[in-house]
Amino acid sequence: MSQSRTDGAEADSTAVLSALGNKYSAEILCAAGTPKSAQALSEDIEIPIATCYRRIEELVNAGLLTCEGRQLSEEGRRTNIYRRTLDEIEVDFSKDRPQLSQKRRTEAKNRLQDQLRD
Repeated sequence: MSQSRTDGAEADSTAVLSALGNKYSAEILCAAGTPKSAQALSEDIEIPIATCYRRIEELVNAGLLTCEGRQLSEEGRRTNIYRRTLDEIEVDFSKDRPQLSQKRRTEAKNRLQDQLRD
């Protein structure tokens, strides 16, 4: 796994911390280990779909969730499919500003997980 550090990126750390601080964001990230639609995420963690869409938008903007593509829903509509972009995040508050360490998900891990799921 690759590890990236966002030292000195105050805007990035603020966006990440803000997104993580919102209710349901952590649950969405945990549930999005495999690609899922907003509807599936909403059902999995039992939250209103409108709330789920708002949290998804915040998580995507913070770089914690990504849209992996589109698939047909059971109703025949095209829906976006989301997956988290990291497996771990660590926040260090010992400096003047929070420092984030992130363990990003690799494409190889995503492909392997997808094959095991099928």
